[in-house]
Amino acid sequence: MNDLPNIDAGSFSAIVKTALFAGERSTHPPRILLLYGSLRQRSFSRLLAEEAARLLQALGADTRFFNPTGLPLPDDAPDTHPKVVELRELCAWAEGMVWSSPERHGAMTGIMKSQIDWIPLSLGAIRPTQGKTLAVMQVCGGSQSFNAVNQMRLLGRWMRMLTIPNQSSVAKAYDEFDEFDRMKPSSYYDRLVDVMEELVKFTLLTRDIAPYLTDRYSERKETAAKLAERMSQSRL
Repeated sequence: MNDLPNIDAGSFSAIVKTALFAGERSTHPPRILLLYGSLRQRSFSRLLAEEAARLLQALGADTRFFNPTGLPLPDDAPDTHPKVVELRELCAWAEGMVWSSPERHGAMTGIMKSQIDWIPLSLGAIRPTQGKTLAVMQVCGGSQSFNAVNQMRLLGRWMRMLTIPNQSSVAKAYDEFDEFDRMKPSSYYDRLVDVMEELVKFTLLTRDIAPYLTDRYSERKETAAKLAERMSQSRL
C-alpha cells in the first residue's frame, strides 16, 4: 500500500474471486418487469413488450407489466400515490427489466421518462435498480433509429443497472404487427429473440452476485467515515 498513499486501507480490498461465483444459486424463475412508453390503444411499444414477455416466459422467466395509465408526472404527486407505490413495488420485485419506448421527436417519450423518474436510486437502505439487468428496445414510426435506446441505455447506467449489450430497434413498427397484434416473422423479430435470450442469461449469471458486483470502494469509505464520526460524537 506504500505506492497508494491516497487509498484508505480499511476500505480497500483485493477481489474475492469466490464471491463472483455464488455458492448457492437461486432456483426461482428470473423475475423480469416490462415497462412501455405509450398510452395509445394500439401501442406498438406495448405490443413489442408483450412479444418480449412471451419469449421471456418461454425461456423460463416470470414476467410482470406496469401500466403507466394514471401515473402522475414526477413531483406532481406524493410518492404515496397508488401508481407510484405499484411501480416501486414492481421494481423491488424485479431482478431485471425491459424498457420499450417509441421514439418521439428524436427521443424516448415523456411517458417512458416519467416512469424512470419515479424510480429512485434508493429507498432507505434498498436500491431498487442497482445491479439488476436491463434490456432496452424502441419502435420507430419511420426508418430505423437508435436515439431512444441510446438514451435509455444512458439512464440505465445512471440507475446503476447492468444493461445488456444487445438491443432492439424496430423500424416502421406499424408494418411489423399483424391484425392479431402479433409480431410478424422478420429480422426484427429475430433480433428480439436474441435480446431476450441475452437478458435471461445475464440475469441468471448476475442476480445472485449483484450485491458484490456493485459493491464500491468509495461507498465503503464513506460508510466507514460516517461510522467513525458517529462513534466520535458518542464520546462527547
